[in-house]
Amino acid sequence: MRNILYTLLFLVISLTFSNPSFAQNRLLKYADKQNELENFQHAAEIYGQAYERNPKIATARKAAEAFSLVQDYEKSFEWWEKVITNEEAQRSDYAQYLTAAMKVGRGDQIDEMLKGSSFDEDDFPELDFDLIRSMTTKEAHVKLVLAKGINSVGSDYGLEEDKIGNQYFSSDRGNVTPTDKKGIRLDAKSNLYSTEKSSFNDRSFFGIYKFDKDSTLSALVPDLPDALHVSDPSLMESQNLIFYSVFRDVNKIKGSREYSLNSEIFYSKIGADGSLSETKAFPINSITEYGVMNPFVDEENKRIYFASDKPGGMGGFDIYYVSYDGNMNFGEPVNLGDKINTSKNERYPSVNGSTFYFSSTGHPGLGGMDVFKADFLGSVFNNIQNMGLPYNSARDDFGYLVTKDGKRYLSSDRTGGMGLDDIYLIEDLFKKLIARVIDCDDYIISEEFTSTLTEQEGMDLIPNVRNDKGELLADLKPESNFNLKISKKGYFSIYDSTLSTKGLQDDVLEREYKLVRIPYNLPVLVDIVYYDLDKAKIRNDAEPVLNKIAELMTKYDFLDLAVGSHTDARASVEYNRLLSGKRASAVKDYLANFGIPENRVKIDWFGKENLANDCGDNVPCPETKHQLNRRSELVLEAFSDTNKEYDLPASLFGKDLCDESSLFEQIQNEMNSIPAVYFDFDKSTIRAVHEKDLERVTLVMKKLKNLQLYLSGHTDQRGNEDYNLKLAERRAKAVMEYLVQRGVDANRIEYQWFGKSLPINDCGTIPCTENMHQLNRRTELRLK
Repeated sequence: MRNILYTLLFLVISLTFSNPSFAQNRLLKYADKQNELENFQHAAEIYGQAYERNPKIATARKAAEAFSLVQDYEKSFEWWEKVITNEEAQRSDYAQYLTAAMKVGRGDQIDEMLKGSSFDEDDFPELDFDLIRSMTTKEAHVKLVLAKGINSVGSDYGLEEDKIGNQYFSSDRGNVTPTDKKGIRLDAKSNLYSTEKSSFNDRSFFGIYKFDKDSTLSALVPDLPDALHVSDPSLMESQNLIFYSVFRDVNKIKGSREYSLNSEIFYSKIGADGSLSETKAFPINSITEYGVMNPFVDEENKRIYFASDKPGGMGGFDIYYVSYDGNMNFGEPVNLGDKINTSKNERYPSVNGSTFYFSSTGHPGLGGMDVFKADFLGSVFNNIQNMGLPYNSARDDFGYLVTKDGKRYLSSDRTGGMGLDDIYLIEDLFKKLIARVIDCDDYIISEEFTSTLTEQEGMDLIPNVRNDKGELLADLKPESNFNLKISKKGYFSIYDSTLSTKGLQDDVLEREYKLVRIPYNLPVLVDIVYYDLDKAKIRNDAEPVLNKIAELMTKYDFLDLAVGSHTDARASVEYNRLLSGKRASAVKDYLANFGIPENRVKIDWFGKENLANDCGDNVPCPETKHQLNRRSELVLEAFSDTNKEYDLPASLFGKDLCDESSLFEQIQNEMNSIPAVYFDFDKSTIRAVHEKDLERVTLVMKKLKNLQLYLSGHTDQRGNEDYNLKLAERRAKAVMEYLVQRGVDANRIEYQWFGKSLPINDCGTIPCTENMHQLNRRTELRLK
């Protein structure tokens, strides 16, 4: 039918006008009229025919613009190519040509397109080529997939979703009916409407559709008898209301014959059958003065956001909001200001938490309308960002929405869709990290801690947040390796360099970390070295102990040594303090030979203040008793600096950090092993030779509070069993009493006796020497 009409039209024109130039002018006038009536599709085709008759640059320019308006970007680009090949082409034509190139995905060919022209990139300040390049080269970690069950061959956009999963959207699905009648553009004034369809693109009027959780599609029926286009659904679920944009067919305006009509916002109750009732007009509407459209209900902040070209804005459509109360009383409109609004169009507002989303043709972008986001607090908006690829394309991208359950939707007329505009679901290409940080009782830590996540290759910081459960969440780039550090004051820092998405088939990478308090000033081992009378020189018998301590301190940088030095009671107080100081310094100097810095050796000296026995001034004592007082007590401590934050030592990986007693069990077992105490025949008196060992046990028990001491008394096999049981008990008890007298808590010592039942040498079956009998006369000590 359309071709027949065109044929008749051209036949009349050719019969009426014999001059080809006149006929071409007639075509242009007809095309201009259609363009004025906003029948852009029809106008574009007529401009093309007029250009074939007389290829003027102005005609090609109009064809390019008209095809762009109906979103036929490929044809628009072809016509802009014709424009810029004309010798009359201007800078503005090249700007439109380059913009059209980006819309058809040829933004990477701009350098080539400018060759041979008299222009370079600097001649087009309105096009941010650096931004375009940065966004087109930035790696994307999401993909857009067509939303299921919603899209058609027509235009579908602006999805909204309620709390039970029903989805609402705008669509012009239906027949295509070519006609010359006036149509309605959703963002332009119009003063003569067709009640049949939109002649803007010859499609059906927009309506609101519901795609319910059972995948049933139905149209919502408004109770506005003069409504033509109905679109942009936004829900106020607390009131069972839906807000939407409307173009109405209003034929009479009181007191006026000449008027233009604009879009408005209405809101209605939603019925179970899909009907819209009790409809009310948004109080900001002014149908003949300006447009109001794209409502978004922000129930959390009790605001209605919308777009309008009302006077007093920045230019084009600006975004505003009005506050409302529970009785649906609305406040005055508030313009979002020049950080959001520009001299061009800003539309399709939405909010998620503290992030504000909108679409704009005024902020720098990839071409067409782009989606932007901003941080906002109250009425203050900051950090405006183009969301980049693939959220944005060279075409129009708009209607970005984050649903209550976190799904993200976007509307776009990008290539590859089903129709003119399509609704896309945004899916992550990222892998999700879910990390549980627990305490020693296996509860998730609720207190604040610091977490730093970086990509190993790039070292860029990766955002991470904690959810309501306290779990740590982050998006991880596919096929990459990562480092994670978790730290909290007073706790071991946690490092994990094993995080990787390389080859990861699952969408989620789960980890669990235990955050453990640093056991400051934890004694690891203790020992004693002794000195000759009036000397501070390290003796040969002390060297093995100090060598082992140097070895451990070199291996473990979290170990520091505390040295407490003493003298016997002979000589004056002042002399002995100086002498004990020299003995402490001798230990530090000895360790310095192994590269141990002096700040890791803390020394103290006490002279004759803290004697190990009763050999005080003028008390007669054997030399063996004085020897016990001439000593340096050595305490090797882990994590001795309480102001320092320690990383978890590699040597402790895999250990139960919550059990302090087991952290250094291997070192303690090696260094704190105590030889047995041996006794003379038929005796239970502690020999002097064993007093050094028991002094060391005393120091171990005092410093290592987690240790228990177990004693077992034995005899040789001579004598009867009852006698030997009693003798074995006295021997075990003698060791215990010595230690208790030296200040060891008796509750930390257990002792048993076995008589002659557990010999080292079974002298009942083999002949034994006296030395073999001696080995059986003992009290064994075991620290645990």
